[in-house]
Amino acid sequence: MPETLLSVRGLKVHFPIRRGVIFDRTVGHVYAVDGVDLDVPRGGTYGLVGESGCGKSTLGRALLRLNPVTDGQVVFDGVDVAALKGETLRKARRRMQMIFQDPMSSLDPRQNVESILTEGLVAHGIGDSAAERRNRVVETLDAVGLPRWAMSRYPHEFSGGQRQRIGIARALVLGPDLIVADEPVSALDVSIQAQVINLLADLQRELGLTYLVIAHDLAVVRHISDTVGVMYLGGLVEEASSRALYAEPLHPYTRALMSAVPVPDPEVEDRRERILLRGDLPSPANPPTGCRFRTRCPWVQATRCDTERPALTEIKPGHKVACHWTKEIASGEITVNR
Repeated sequence: MPETLLSVRGLKVHFPIRRGVIFDRTVGHVYAVDGVDLDVPRGGTYGLVGESGCGKSTLGRALLRLNPVTDGQVVFDGVDVAALKGETLRKARRRMQMIFQDPMSSLDPRQNVESILTEGLVAHGIGDSAAERRNRVVETLDAVGLPRWAMSRYPHEFSGGQRQRIGIARALVLGPDLIVADEPVSALDVSIQAQVINLLADLQRELGLTYLVIAHDLAVVRHISDTVGVMYLGGLVEEASSRALYAEPLHPYTRALMSAVPVPDPEVEDRRERILLRGDLPSPANPPTGCRFRTRCPWVQATRCDTERPALTEIKPGHKVACHWTKEIASGEITVNR
């Protein structure tokens, strides 16, 4: 078994809802992430999928402590990052970097590329001189496929794909072990998406990087991930290897997501299962009792689904599902509620 680099246990991120003239009264909480367990092996890629508003980006940012952790553990290489403060947290962050969704808004328009990439080196005391740091920047730009002359240019002078390469270079220049990529290709054209995905895969092979990739595009996650976790309203509902999940999705929500992906063969498209979900995603400030997917689940059953939140349980080797009726749904004992 590969060594685990990142282990998350019982992670919760709750944001207070404040009211009053000076917002001094807490009247509730937004349960953005509410009890997530996951493991990412060293050198592997964990893909996190789910619709907008399910808490994917909040979870990714919490791993790097960019969002406050309400409860739980984020154990990175044997150290609980959630408990770190001050200088020890700053040192840990050098080894944990993030690629943001929109490179235009995450890059300072007043800084040229050299300044953007050098800033982190200076902050972490990497390099004995300006010349040494400059050489490191040049090597990093070369690794992401950008020319040396890009150092003197500003973000607005590049295309979207080039700006995302700058964002990748900014994360890469510090020599991290873990990179959290938050929707790294969603803002790019389809042809450019493939180039960036291939670049991330090449860098992983060359440098031994570990990725946690957040995306809503199932095709992207399938291509790049070893393990996939499906997230719904703050919690994981299914987790399996990429091959197993796409071959046989077991949770009703995962099956609904898969059924929404078009198939280029008209005959296959006409024959395959179609699952239409009812209603909208509930508010994370007022999640349903019991199973959080029950308000939209086609197979929902009274009593147990209403009162008991299912735990993420291993149904098959390496395949975990959070559903009370997984086996009954798969066997046809429980049919779709019309």
